[in-house]
Amino acid sequence: MIPGARLILLGRQGAGKGTQCVRLSRHFVVPHISTGDTLRAAVREGTELGAMAKRVMDEGGLVSDEIMVGIVRERLLQPDALGRGYILDGFPRTVPQAEALDTITSELPLDVVLDLDVPRELVLERLSARRVCRDCGTNYVARGGEKLPWICEVCGGDVMQRDDDTPEAIDHRLDLYEQQTSPLIEYYSRNGRLVVIDGVGHPDEVFRRLTQAVDAARRVI
Repeated sequence: MIPGARLILLGRQGAGKGTQCVRLSRHFVVPHISTGDTLRAAVREGTELGAMAKRVMDEGGLVSDEIMVGIVRERLLQPDALGRGYILDGFPRTVPQAEALDTITSELPLDVVLDLDVPRELVLERLSARRVCRDCGTNYVARGGEKLPWICEVCGGDVMQRDDDTPEAIDHRLDLYEQQTSPLIEYYSRNGRLVVIDGVGHPDEVFRRLTQAVDAARRVI
């Protein structure tokens, strides 16, 4: 394995994308750049773009593509990302963002865009079974027969189902994901940069598929 990679990991919520991003980050020794974390960091640090984003969020609005692209550009210009690469998680979300990213990365282009594919029915099943500690946020899986009240093993707090983990709420989120991501998948498919990865199976096996796809793409490049 050669350290360093520049890639995007797409995937539905509940597909295990977050965990795999962390593993890929450690494997290739690159930063895991999550859009949410990057946005919060810019707001916390009081950068010009962070201040603009904070004003929009305080007013209840959605951060524009222009602001998000600017924040991601600043992050990709930091020494760790420039020198070693990165894994983008949660960006781009739209075709205009993808086009802007291509401009930003024109000198150091992406190695590959991975789509972690897990059937919608399985995602629905996973998220419906998710339970979270109200106090510390530890995640659990409801398998049936749990003793109630369910007490967190970490902090002793109450383990509950999130309000947005009902089947109806999950279906709505998945619908929004499909609407947003379908054009993005088509965009990356057109120029041969997209590789679809089967996300069903043991996490170690899925991780092996991901790393093999990245290594194969880098050999071609």
